[in-house]
Amino acid sequence: MKKWLSLFVVALFVLVLSACTATKDAGEKPVTNTGNEGEEKETAAEPETEKVLKLNNGNEPTSFDPSVGFDAVSWNALNNLMEGLVRLSKDHLAEPATAEKIDVSEDGLTYTFTIRDDAKWSNGEPVLASDFVYGWLHMLNPETASPAAFLAYFIDGAEAYNSGEGAAEDVAIKALEEKVFEVKLNTPTEAFLNIITNPSFFPVNEKVATENATWYTEADTFVGNGPFKLAAWEHDVSFTFEKNENYWDADTVGLDKVEWAMVDDSNTEYQMYETGELDVSGVPSELADQLMDSPELKNEDQAGLYFYRFNVSQEPFTNKKIRQAFGIAVDQQEIVEFVTKNGEKPAEGFVPYGFVGPDGKEFRETAGKLVEFDAEKAKTLLAEGMAEEGYTELPEVTLTYSTSDTHKKIAEALQSKFKEVLGVDVTLQNVEASVFATEQKEFKYQLSRSSFLFDYADPVNALESFITGSSMNRTTWSNAEFDKLIADIKKETDEVKRWQMLIQADALLMDEMPIFPVHYYNQVTLEKPTVSGIVRHPVGYMDLKWANIE
Repeated sequence: MKKWLSLFVVALFVLVLSACTATKDAGEKPVTNTGNEGEEKETAAEPETEKVLKLNNGNEPTSFDPSVGFDAVSWNALNNLMEGLVRLSKDHLAEPATAEKIDVSEDGLTYTFTIRDDAKWSNGEPVLASDFVYGWLHMLNPETASPAAFLAYFIDGAEAYNSGEGAAEDVAIKALEEKVFEVKLNTPTEAFLNIITNPSFFPVNEKVATENATWYTEADTFVGNGPFKLAAWEHDVSFTFEKNENYWDADTVGLDKVEWAMVDDSNTEYQMYETGELDVSGVPSELADQLMDSPELKNEDQAGLYFYRFNVSQEPFTNKKIRQAFGIAVDQQEIVEFVTKNGEKPAEGFVPYGFVGPDGKEFRETAGKLVEFDAEKAKTLLAEGMAEEGYTELPEVTLTYSTSDTHKKIAEALQSKFKEVLGVDVTLQNVEASVFATEQKEFKYQLSRSSFLFDYADPVNALESFITGSSMNRTTWSNAEFDKLIADIKKETDEVKRWQMLIQADALLMDEMPIFPVHYYNQVTLEKPTVSGIVRHPVGYMDLKWANIE
């Protein structure tokens, strides 16, 4: 027996990037007025104004293939070009989107989605259940190497196919009818509907993709099903959206265009905001003090954190005590106060604030301060670790970060602190963002910056990144106890016991320290008063469906 869900789900948490706006004349349109003699005369009407929102994406999107663009520079755009079965509402709840109806079996394992009759692609073709089958199997295909594939492992047969041990036809998703899509899970998953709001679960137009495997690389071949369509794309410079007239809820969309710049310098971004070239901007750290009281400033929650990864296969970070020494030599409070200066909280563990347990208490408060600056203990641990390894001199250490003025400032602050506390000279290496992501995944860096934005509202989403072999691990760290703990958490149905296990996993990760946290994220932006309706989901993405401009 099945019951219908009108849809809602766990309130979400976080995420991610700024936005912007401007207007320009769209031309004049004649109207007819009656003159004194009763004649109809043409007079010029007031010019109609095209509603154009101007945003900054920072960098070139990694990919507009929704299975591959699993990062902040791709998500925000993809979330507005495409749409899944469900979408996050203004209140950060999962609600029906491309699907108008959802049936769930009594055991919580089978979901049946009925796709809207008026759900169409930007080229006018209908969105079909087979497009979801095609898109999800593309994500799980080992050859795609999607970094998001692990999110689908709750689907029966998904992990086996993605790991090369199973077949595509064994993945429990199917098109029952043209507009009916079925999914079978291997275990009841409370966060399921939130999880599939992630762009990785967007459909892919099967007809378009089979005719052109690189459909997502250029504006003139891109086909989406979201509120906007990709009208232009000058790589590494800018891209432009236009309202998608074929979107099922097009009447809700208030903007005519969204123009995205790609500027990776926060000062330049702010200058563009000041001159009206952008309608939204981040806050440069050196101006934070004077801008924090600005009436144009917005400070919103975002579930995620900024951290550094050790490569535990490269000396000296093969040694746990040396990793711990570097980790507690970092003064997180000092960094948020004097370097980033954006109102962030210093990170004291891997899981950020905002997750409330069955006891009504914050995860972070219950888990406590697991990482805290302690100069004397750091020196002691370094000496002990060097003795264990037989080092008379510490091997050279190179800290690698991707191109960004903020990343550079944090890297320089860490370099200074490692010298001050540990007496270690650390070399800094700056790498372009597109190259950095690839090389970090290939374990080419010894110590490198990173970030994590939650994909759905559950601490396990972040913690499971560090299980053995995860594409999100990028440290080469492997721990059997941690792996088992995460596997048990996913199967545990007792909320209290599960919460205790999550806290235990956070503590184990921080003790082993394949990473050290720096600060938790928030979303601080300047936004012109003419802009309204931009929704920034704490766990999720920026949504322009409801955005408007005066």
